[in-house]
Amino acid sequence: MSHHSTYIRPDAAAPVIRVAVSARHVHLSSSTIDILFGPHHHLQVRNPIQQPDQYASQECVTLVGPKGRLDNVRVVGPARDQDQVELARTDAAHLGLDPPLRESGHLQDTPGITLIGPLGSLAIHGGVIRALRHLHSSTADAVVLGLKDGDDVDITLHDGERTVKFDRVRVRVSPFYRLELHLDTDEAEAAGLAPHGTVQLPADIALRPRPFWPQTR
Repeated sequence: MSHHSTYIRPDAAAPVIRVAVSARHVHLSSSTIDILFGPHHHLQVRNPIQQPDQYASQECVTLVGPKGRLDNVRVVGPARDQDQVELARTDAAHLGLDPPLRESGHLQDTPGITLIGPLGSLAIHGGVIRALRHLHSSTADAVVLGLKDGDDVDITLHDGERTVKFDRVRVRVSPFYRLELHLDTDEAEAAGLAPHGTVQLPADIALRPRPFWPQTR
């Protein structure tokens, strides 16, 4: 079955978007933070990240799966209502897991994992995902680009030497977001991007028809 994309602003110059490479990380609930780091522990800010009110904390955990472990996995704050572990495919294979592609927060029928902190450990029974690649956009940028929350787009990046296309990118729109494409480390490596950090590149954005992805709630 073919899917045809409609390019946004075909007569305009390609917008420049920020591309952020997201390494494996975890989001933790307050109760889990207490178990792993001690009662009433508050995450300490290591550095803010681009999306407002989020930050990489100084705290790290160890992940233990059926076939392996990963140490020094960063906790991203602030605390959330549910524990969530975001991995690239190679991370998951190292741990012996096969988590589904999901939007953040869509955790039904996902595998669990063991979390180890300096003061305790916890086996969670779900919450491990491979994050669906996605484009954050402010409401104002979405209006300019002709996008709305929940759209699927194809994004072609140009770095001056070559182009690379990422299809089926989910659009997330909020007045508080900044225009930024999020890729995991496997996707960044395939595109020849640095495994950590951010870069700004011209990008062609093409709207895909919906629905494209199965329901993930």
